[in-house]
Amino acid sequence: SSGINAEWPLRPGNKDKNYGFEKEALEILEDFLRTCERKVEAAKKRLEDQVLDEDSETRANKVHDIAEQIGQKLAKAEQLGNEGEVEESVSLLAEIEKLKVEKRQAEEDYRNNLPQPQLQQQKLRVCEICAAYLCLYDNDRRLADHFGGKLHMGFIQKRKKYRLRLCVDTTA
Repeated sequence: SSGINAEWPLRPGNKDKNYGFEKEALEILEDFLRTCERKVEAAKKRLEDQVLDEDSETRANKVHDIAEQIGQKLAKAEQLGNEGEVEESVSLLAEIEKLKVEKRQAEEDYRNNLPQPQLQQQKLRVCEICAAYLCLYDNDRRLADHFGGKLHMGFIQKRKKYRLRLCVDTTA
């Protein structure tokens, strides 16, 4: 058996024969990557469909605006306290407490008017390489684990092999 394996490439005509394995491998790889691209597009469309309605967006903006006001007034109160104007600082702190109550009510109103599935919805995006969902608020370590993971790296290798095969086929 080892003698036949060694002699096979030396037989006349065997070197020039193309059995179509490379072409078939390229077609399989191409189909695999096309399927991945369809998954990426479908995932992106699914995320676009889950955008908040206008009413919910208004409520979310209200919560954000109140939080911003609280932050600005806190900074102003601290500045006034450092300058020795304690009475004005204390009055601002009373306003801040009122704003905190208003913010809690606005958050509750926002949560109560959201459809149930969106209560737990995270801000997601789709990985362009492997079609995985990634949370925008993930810490760096978690994102690094994804980008260094076997699935993601495997997709990168498949894409490189496909581009390499295309280059070889077009030059041949």
